[in-house]
Amino acid sequence: MADIWWKADPHDLHRIVDRVSSVYVERSHLDRDENAVVIINKRETVRVPAAMIAVMLLGPGTRVTHGAVRLLADSGTAVCWVGEQGVRMYASGLGPSRSAGLLHRQAWLVTRPKERLSVARAMYGMRFPGEDVSKSTMQQLRGREGARFRKLYQEHARRTGVPWDGRVYKAGDAFAAGDDLNRLLSAANAALYGICHAVIVGIGASPGLGFVHTGSAVSFVLDVADLYKADYTIPLAFDLAAQGLTEERDARIGLRDRISETKLLSRIVEDVKTLLTPPGTDFDTPETSELWDEHLGAVPAGVNWATQTGDGPTPAALSENPTAGREAQQPDPVPFTPADMGEQHISVIGPEFDEPEPQERPR
Repeated sequence: MADIWWKADPHDLHRIVDRVSSVYVERSHLDRDENAVVIINKRETVRVPAAMIAVMLLGPGTRVTHGAVRLLADSGTAVCWVGEQGVRMYASGLGPSRSAGLLHRQAWLVTRPKERLSVARAMYGMRFPGEDVSKSTMQQLRGREGARFRKLYQEHARRTGVPWDGRVYKAGDAFAAGDDLNRLLSAANAALYGICHAVIVGIGASPGLGFVHTGSAVSFVLDVADLYKADYTIPLAFDLAAQGLTEERDARIGLRDRISETKLLSRIVEDVKTLLTPPGTDFDTPETSELWDEHLGAVPAGVNWATQTGDGPTPAALSENPTAGREAQQPDPVPFTPADMGEQHISVIGPEFDEPEPQERPR
């Protein structure tokens, strides 16, 4: 039987809570040196232990070798291709989790109305600290949320002196409607969605299984991002408008700086895990690739089930010994380089590319 497509055993991987939340790379080359990813640009060379990273964010101007990607996948590190400074996630690879446990938990919660309502209430409870929302209906919570946002807009308008005439947004074309302030809000929110999307995918949850939002491939992204708009995108948009900074880039860079200062990435990780697996939850995280069985729950993969004798275990034997029939030999664990990564978010940004030499036009 061919080896499973990842090499490292789940027990050899560092836990998410012990990892650096993200490393952002821009205008650099990524290669592999033993069990470390080497980030090279004209200014510096940085050696990063791959197993200590939760998410590697590859920004514009980044080149990566096959060896580096293979090491990151083997280390359980998510790889996300993002826009400048980590906004607008375009694509993603393997997440740090070796199992679908968190995804199964999310699907279980979202498909049961009672449990889904409980998670939705918990989300609204995070926005109304000190208030009891345990008996509120979704209609009541939506109304309270709308009133909260209206009050926030009015307060920031008074604080900054920027006129506010209401939120204007055109679905599908966020920058086609509204004044400069509305466009700044749309740009900052889009950047926040990209950050939340990267984290959700990185920890193994589904961006599409939302609790408040539904029907979209990014419903859970919208749920999570709504937890932080009051602290990040709304005050940022008013501050920028008050300074006369009205370009979309201004919103992206401003949000990037605030996220870096407040370490929002690690906060999103903890909030999502708390929402899906609150304290006291009996949360089972399967770590092996198995086959589903309607009677036994799961049986080993990699077994020839055409026979019930010889090397293959019988279903009866499996009910008594669920681990029967699994491969006796496991791949050797990959040695990891221990390191204290320090900060929870690292950026390696190379210098600006040299301008191409002007070429004389042929006569």
